[in-house]
Amino acid sequence: MAVVTLDDQITIALSVRDRHASAEWYNRMLGFTLRHHLDEVGWSELNTKTEGVVLGLGEQGEPQPGNSVPVFGTPDIHAARAALEAEGVSFDGETQTMEGMVSLATFYDPDGNALMLAQDLSKG
Repeated sequence: MAVVTLDDQITIALSVRDRHASAEWYNRMLGFTLRHHLDEVGWSELNTKTEGVVLGLGEQGEPQPGNSVPVFGTPDIHAARAALEAEGVSFDGETQTMEGMVSLATFYDPDGNALMLAQDLSKG
């Protein structure tokens, strides 16, 4: 049985039309605080009021309601992916890497719900 090592943070990713406007809305309405905007990759993150839970905003032209994807941090995305694949877990394409930022791999639970692994590459 696969046991994947995860970080102590979860990111709930949402698709939005305008990350900057959405970040302001989440700050004004819910008190979430901006962690950063990564304009070069169309991504923003906000701290929620719950420790270890981050809201990620990915920019899309026409986002679909109900499109949240839990993103689980892991210190070694290659080992985590290999362990899940060894158990027959299906992934959506190759692991995507933005050098110096993050590596991402989307996978699916038995009901087809999308989940994602993320390895933070900005730390050393």
